[in-house]
Amino acid sequence: MIRYLLSIIFISLSFIFSQQQADSVGFFVKIGDPSPNFTITFPNGDSTSLAELKGKVIMLQFTASWCSVCRQEMPHIEKDIVQNLECDDLIVIGIDRDEPAEKVIKFAKDMKITYPLALDPGAEIFGLFAHKQSGVTRNVIIDKTGKIAHLTRLFNMEEFSTMVEKIKVLLKDDGG
Repeated sequence: MIRYLLSIIFISLSFIFSQQQADSVGFFVKIGDPSPNFTITFPNGDSTSLAELKGKVIMLQFTASWCSVCRQEMPHIEKDIVQNLECDDLIVIGIDRDEPAEKVIKFAKDMKITYPLALDPGAEIFGLFAHKQSGVTRNVIIDKTGKIAHLTRLFNMEEFSTMVEKIKVLLKDDGG
């Protein structure tokens, strides 16, 4: 019986300590960490992986149609990043949290964005970066070598401007 109880305690402690520890805003990842690899699928059925995009500066915007803060941020992403910084070395992808393709297509159209929105059923991709119970909007900037270079949570103009400046610096970097 004691052996059984010790086994249960050991398994429970192993489980607890194996769980990723999130920071104060729910991120598991930190600046300087290699980004988790994943494959994303777009509503039209096309897909890509983070590994296929290596060598580019990547902005992932975790979003959802029901998120009012996301809706506030998206026009700024479109104008200040997609349109203003447009270049071959920058990839901007919105990752829509756990909504069906039809809703994601309508959301992109309603928001008048030109950057693609990808699907994230079950928030599986989101869960690689942040605790699934934490919210969107959040942005992850990945440098040309595949490392996380900048993280944001929610939207305020000062933080957004800092992120835009970070993207500009990363675009000038040769990735070496």
